[in-house]
Amino acid sequence: MQRLVKAVLAGNPPPYSVEALADIARHCTEQEGRANAVERQVLKAAAALLLDQRIGEVFDAVVTGVAPKGTFVRLRQPLVEGRVVQGFKGLDVGDTTRVRLVAVDPRHGHIDFERVA
Repeated sequence: MQRLVKAVLAGNPPPYSVEALADIARHCTEQEGRANAVERQVLKAAAALLLDQRIGEVFDAVVTGVAPKGTFVRLRQPLVEGRVVQGFKGLDVGDTTRVRLVAVDPRHGHIDFERVA
């Protein structure tokens, strides 16, 4: 951006072609996507580590996602998200439920719950 602005202010032609700018923009977008993915993974790993010593505890949760790959809930306290691996039938996005922490895997950022009746 600075080179483009300097060129315009100096009355010079742009230092990059439209095609080069498109390539630079595409590269920046890809890098941003990679950085976001790493950030999400670090947050998931930290959440799993936070809950590592709390296996068996019961929490209030709200369903945040229902998809073929699983049903996901967000705890109210602490504010972390995980997958319901047992008792997820009948849950829909927005439902509130109680879940028991059954497993965590900080290395992969996995947090697994079972629904408590």
